[in-house]
Amino acid sequence: MRKRLVSPPSELQNGPARDQWLDLESTARVEVSSEDPASPIEAALLPTGAKGWRAAEPGRQTIRIVFDRAQHLRRIALVFEEPRVERSQEFTLRWWPEGEQTPREIVRQQWNFTPTGSVREVEDYRVDLMEVAVLELEIVPDRSHGPAHASLTEWRLA
Repeated sequence: MRKRLVSPPSELQNGPARDQWLDLESTARVEVSSEDPASPIEAALLPTGAKGWRAAEPGRQTIRIVFDRAQHLRRIALVFEEPRVERSQEFTLRWWPEGEQTPREIVRQQWNFTPTGSVREVEDYRVDLMEVAVLELEIVPDRSHGPAHASLTEWRLA
């Protein structure tokens, strides 16, 4: 019998190869409502190997990607992790077409994190969004208004 050990692929590696994800560092600026200095937003948006972004304060948080040039998006991938605190999170993903002032909602999703079971949420959306000027992620880390801090492990766009 022949055998070879291989590393398991990240959930976000299925689909576009790593070099096909948008290079957000050179194509956009990011606006964030808060960030813990030890977990900056770049850790979630760039493939640096860092462990993601975390808000500096509890409560509702917003991350906005503002593109230098409007983009055609075909895939939006998000990963959230919460290994310690049981909580019910909600996020909303919106986009603004070039030249428009009113956002369009892509998805509103709720997820229950439990340390003994569900600690990782992976969302992978196939979309066909033309002329995207702005993409916004709003996170309500605890729908019961507890003191949870929002966090985001990865956010990739193709």
